[in-house]
Amino acid sequence: MKPAALSALAVSFALPFSLAGPVYAQDAQAGRNLASACFTCHGTDGNSVQGVPPSLAGRPSAEIYQIMKEFQAGKRPATIMHQQARGYSDAQLKLIAAYFAQAKATAARQPSRP
Repeated sequence: MKPAALSALAVSFALPFSLAGPVYAQDAQAGRNLASACFTCHGTDGNSVQGVPPSLAGRPSAEIYQIMKEFQAGKRPATIMHQQARGYSDAQLKLIAAYFAQAKATAARQPSRP
């Protein structure tokens, strides 16, 4: 690899770590904005009323992401989630999953498991 390419590669790895605060804040806001389409059913804090549909707050982001990919592919039964999931890119789904993963599950509304 040429020295210039190595330098660019080193900067690309170092940059996200040096700007972690601002980048994280932007990602968190973007995640919340994208997740707002979920708020009507899953609650603004990811805690569904009576657990239907399932609460998302506090669930692992990888789990939420995987479930959304299954909805996109039509591999998971649903009424509306197939259409909802297909409207997002992989990067957007990861932001949404991260938003709900960091949300606190309330004691009365622990994450439901499918």
